[in-house]
Amino acid sequence: MPDTTCHMSISLDGFVAGPDQSRENPLGRRGSEIHAWHLGDERANDADATATDWLMRPRGAYVMGRNMFGPIRGEWDEEWRGWWGPEPPYHAPIFVLTHHAHKPIEMEGGTTFHFVTGGFDAAYAQARETAG
Repeated sequence: MPDTTCHMSISLDGFVAGPDQSRENPLGRRGSEIHAWHLGDERANDADATATDWLMRPRGAYVMGRNMFGPIRGEWDEEWRGWWGPEPPYHAPIFVLTHHAHKPIEMEGGTTFHFVTGGFDAAYAQARETAG
């Protein structure tokens, strides 16, 4: 059985990002507070560091939602290449869930974003096949 994990920070009241997500605020207003435990919060402890190391270890492939890839809604803005700059931290293929087809985007460091319009099951199957 392949090693599969779900990595997601969520607030106790069910939020993954703050309101008003934009190019300037990728996680929305105050959204970084939800993820601070693994993004360098000075209050993090040894248990947080252990969990971060385990969760952030390299993977063979990833699945992400379109909202994580960027703030664009509807048809694609062809200039947008993700939040992370020229070398995203993934270094593996990523399958982005979307309703709008898009050609793959190759980035530095081995990351390629593939856009899947067939739903989660299709994206997950492609990720598993790619990861081996």
